[in-house]
Amino acid sequence: MIHISQVATNKINEILLGSEHQNPFLRVGVEEGGCSGLSYTLVVDEEQKDGDLVLNQENFKIVVHKDSLLFIDGLTIDYEERGMLGGFTMDNPNAKVSCGCGASFRISNYRGKVQKCD
Repeated sequence: MIHISQVATNKINEILLGSEHQNPFLRVGVEEGGCSGLSYTLVVDEEQKDGDLVLNQENFKIVVHKDSLLFIDGLTIDYEERGMLGGFTMDNPNAKVSCGCGASFRISNYRGKVQKCD
C-alpha cells in the first residue's frame, strides 16, 4: 500500500487536472540508477500495462507495476514547499540507505545499479 499526505494529494490533483491526457493517473515506480542504486519514478500516465496494480485514492488513481511494489510497499508520499522550491518527498520503510536528496535508495537485499546523479 502507498500512503499519500493531504498536501501531496492536493498537488497530485492539480497536476492531473492540468494534464493533456484523457484519463490521467499517477504512475509510481522504481528504476535502477541514482547514487544509492534505485530511484523513484513519479509520472503522469494514461496507459495501463500488464502487471499494473491500481490503487484508488480520493479523486485519482495511482498505478504501480507489481515488480516495483516489493521496493515501495508502505511508501508515504508528501509534498513540501520551501521558499521558491517544492517537491515530493518519499518516506520508504523498506529503504536501508538513501541519498542526500532523497531521490534514490537501496533495500537490504538489493542494491540496484548505482550511477552518478545528474
